[in-house]
Amino acid sequence: MAVPASASARAADGYRPPELTGLADLLDRPTRERPRARALVVGASRRPVSFRDLSALAGDLAARLAATGLRPGDPIGLVAAGTAEFVVALFGAARAGLVAAPLDPALPAPELAARLDALGVPAVLLGPSADGGPPLAPLRVPAWPLRVEVSPAGTAALVADLAAAPRQAGGAAHELTSGDALVLHTSGTAARARMVPLTQANVTASVRGICATYRLGPGDATVAVMPFFHGHGLFASLLASLAGGGGVLLPAGGRFSARTFWDDMRAASATWFTAVPSLHEVLLERAEFGHPAPQGPPLRFVRSSSAPLNPATQRALERAFGAPLLSAYGMTESTHQATSEPLPQDGVLKHGSAGRPTGVAVRVVDREGRPCPAGVQGEVWLSGPTVARGYLADPVETARGFSGGWLRTGDLGSLDEDGHLRLTGRITTVIRRGTEKISPEHVEDVLAGCPGVAEAAVFALPDAVYGQRVGAALVVRDPECAGADEVLRHCRERLAPFEVPERLVFVAALPYTAKGGLDRRAVAARFAR
Repeated sequence: MAVPASASARAADGYRPPELTGLADLLDRPTRERPRARALVVGASRRPVSFRDLSALAGDLAARLAATGLRPGDPIGLVAAGTAEFVVALFGAARAGLVAAPLDPALPAPELAARLDALGVPAVLLGPSADGGPPLAPLRVPAWPLRVEVSPAGTAALVADLAAAPRQAGGAAHELTSGDALVLHTSGTAARARMVPLTQANVTASVRGICATYRLGPGDATVAVMPFFHGHGLFASLLASLAGGGGVLLPAGGRFSARTFWDDMRAASATWFTAVPSLHEVLLERAEFGHPAPQGPPLRFVRSSSAPLNPATQRALERAFGAPLLSAYGMTESTHQATSEPLPQDGVLKHGSAGRPTGVAVRVVDREGRPCPAGVQGEVWLSGPTVARGYLADPVETARGFSGGWLRTGDLGSLDEDGHLRLTGRITTVIRRGTEKISPEHVEDVLAGCPGVAEAAVFALPDAVYGQRVGAALVVRDPECAGADEVLRHCRERLAPFEVPERLVFVAALPYTAKGGLDRRAVAARFAR
């Protein structure tokens, strides 16, 4: 079954998504129409930076970058936490015609160096690490430090040292084109991270699609919860907000803090935010004293993406925050968002689904690539203007993952009669117990619904007879309410016998990636022995 792309604009109330052609002109319209409006709110002192000042800072950096001898189409590394320096570096590089490659400053030094070498960047724009952490180990390419100084009055200035000469671009840089805007890395939890080139057209389609889905405009503001070196935080929080003319608060230290989150939301007059399920769980646990709904910010909606959200958690979040919780689905190769639940006024919310297409076509196919009927599980394929052309320097994986204009996501799911997508797991994580195939995500949903269970991770145990058995690692709020007997009783009432975990491991915390998703490789390494 295939579902075509939904409309990219909402005509019911006259809303139209912003006009842009890519990163270089994304700030133009809000700067022209609302130059003094807050684009960013930065640092522990929460000082505002206007669209006019942000645009001027980006222009200043673009001129300095052009003077280094870098040419349009060259890649440039961007290593910074979610701070004003990241934002200025991103737009400055775009205006200079460079292809920005954001990277996690917390990566181990060898991994960071390997990614920079593989892409062949001539230089790196270097901002502060999260929470003012230790400086990076010396890089093998020139590092150009940036600092954005914002006065109490809100005026901003750029301090940048671009004296070191850039090296010649190498590695995969020769595969980039003048139409490219970004290179993002996949999360790399199941295999090595891959380099995904995203064009200006990809960026434009993604930003407009996100804005249209949620009707983002000048009256909106958010707090940046997710990091900017992955698509979730970069496209949904930062770029879509700014393109719509709204504001983004960048938390102190450039990273999410549950302790200050609701104060940040109030300071930003935030109307929405987006996060991964694990962070929603953290906020839900603190909701009683962190966000009493009647006194909290008047949220239009809350968004969840990057991992499936348990329906019970979704309903609990809606009660706690007093706003609809909208699940979305996407991946780096689709320039983040591919589907989303709609705003309540725009359609039916189906808890447990990832919504309908938002600017792409979605197809669910069987092993032979034939469309599956409604309700039948298969692999999710995507096609449309947000889908990347492939991977850099990896023709084998490109051929495997991209075929005939379709992105083969590796995700399992089904489409219902109304075109809503339900995700059921990853092809590579399916547990095979004899002739039975078990979705870890399905078992995790059941475990998460057990009273007292805060988090669950399901993994395969090796078995000489059946090949694999089911194991689960659990984080519990109250061991007296969620002991092994209670958990197994809950599972036996809701799962097939072969799906019930045969080993339970109670742990203080589960491993997560920097993107916020469950790190299944680390789970298996720690608990599947």
